[in-house]
Amino acid sequence: MAQCVTKVQLTISCQDLMDKDVGSKSDPLCVLLQNTGAGDQWIELDRTERVKNCQKPEFAKKLEVDYYFERVQKLKFGIYDIDNKSSATNDDDYLGGVECTLGQIVSSKTFTRPLQLKKGKLAGKGSITVVAEEMNDKRSAVLQLEARNLENKDFMGKSDPFMELYREGDGDKWQLAYRSEVIKNNLNPNWKPFSVPLQSLCNGDMQKLIKVTCNDMDESTASDLIGEATVPVCKLLEAQDQVMEFDCINPEKKKKKKSYKNSGIIRVRSCKIETDFSFLDYVMGGCQINFTVGIDFTGSNGDPRSPDSLHYISPNGVNEYLSAVWSVGQVVQDYDTDKLFPAFGFGAQIPPKWQVSHEFALNFSSDNPYCQGVQGIIDAYRNALVNVRLYGPTNFSPIISHVSGFAATAAQHPAAAQYYVLLIITDGEITDLDQTRDAIVKASHLPMSIIIVGVGSADFKAMEFLDGDDGVLKSLSGQPVARDIVQFVPFRQFQGAPQEALARTVLAEVPKQLVSYYKMRNLAPINPPNPAR
Repeated sequence: MAQCVTKVQLTISCQDLMDKDVGSKSDPLCVLLQNTGAGDQWIELDRTERVKNCQKPEFAKKLEVDYYFERVQKLKFGIYDIDNKSSATNDDDYLGGVECTLGQIVSSKTFTRPLQLKKGKLAGKGSITVVAEEMNDKRSAVLQLEARNLENKDFMGKSDPFMELYREGDGDKWQLAYRSEVIKNNLNPNWKPFSVPLQSLCNGDMQKLIKVTCNDMDESTASDLIGEATVPVCKLLEAQDQVMEFDCINPEKKKKKKSYKNSGIIRVRSCKIETDFSFLDYVMGGCQINFTVGIDFTGSNGDPRSPDSLHYISPNGVNEYLSAVWSVGQVVQDYDTDKLFPAFGFGAQIPPKWQVSHEFALNFSSDNPYCQGVQGIIDAYRNALVNVRLYGPTNFSPIISHVSGFAATAAQHPAAAQYYVLLIITDGEITDLDQTRDAIVKASHLPMSIIIVGVGSADFKAMEFLDGDDGVLKSLSGQPVARDIVQFVPFRQFQGAPQEALARTVLAEVPKQLVSYYKMRNLAPINPPNPAR
């Protein structure tokens, strides 16, 4: 198994982007994709924030990539003009992109290329610059900032202030490290607490200067600078014990007026340093990953004896259900010491009374639904296939709630000890969508991830909805998920691809989801790594 050499942080900026909006400038966002190794198959790794009305954006959000020296890691950067709230980009204007390898970026340190609309066709004069930096420092600064008595920049109403942090760059350049939310119509804003890696803020050097700017957001023109303050990072840390205040200075006004004092006050309410633990920190520190499988036995799959059925086992002993279990299970089982996996079916009539069940044990032992290893799951599935009657409806919520019960028990203990991954394999025709939404929202507060693999050629719109592709998933009552825990992948995209390509895609989000849960709970690994010297 390839070992990740290091994590690389990418800072992205663009110049001279095409303008696709009428009456204003484009609202660009950058999407980072990585090739799966299966031909022209790409998966999204991450994306930046959207920058409004800007043809030369500096994106505040840094994108992180695991770097493997021995692999050719093909990357694709796509710039889109975002004009809606959907996370899908197929309905947004494409402003250009570039394909390269992570090795090219790392070896260049600062990598600049012209943007292309397609191979050989330039996107006007647009260009992208990617700056790579190795992430050695796992610490973050957690800050809460506010401002008082800001100068009003608006003729009608009050300013709409947002705050930016810049770190000292090469020469006299400043590099954007963080951008806050905009607070409308307010000269005394209190911004939300935020976390920024020390690597991004000061490269781990507490004596480095940072610049804090206050700006007035204008929807149709460039933002106006209200003022700024330049201070060493170590000065911010004094806010651990007391509120720190700095004059918000507008350089142009200071030049023109001798009597000028300030354009308001920037206040640091709190600043503390925390360690950002990685997925491997938790796993190597003692966290067990518990793998559970749920398999769709509803009638819409077709008669298993017919070659047209999704449950039909071909002469060489495989079908899409088996392939999904095998490829995902082979990876996950390495993180579970006892190799005992609960496996369930749903949507079938089961013996001896032939009642419909939405969470029956594949081995028909409700008291002990555990299968020994991935092969045990496959054996139990083959046996169940000839002993149940495919029926319906297709209900996901019972099995999600079942696994949530175990995760809820684990959540009662203040330790990063047990995390649950539920793999649901289905033909996609879900009938309890509302109940499933509620179950997922509840599960998002627990140490749990849900992977859904869609088999066959059905319309998987409901699955994509559960994945939150069109925005944040909410319960029927309107409560949003606490964190994104669902990953949906249609199996048909991987037909003919190497077996590991499916596993790599469906499991790509699990490390981030695990870390986000324990960070939300403020839980360190049971046995944290020794601090770097």
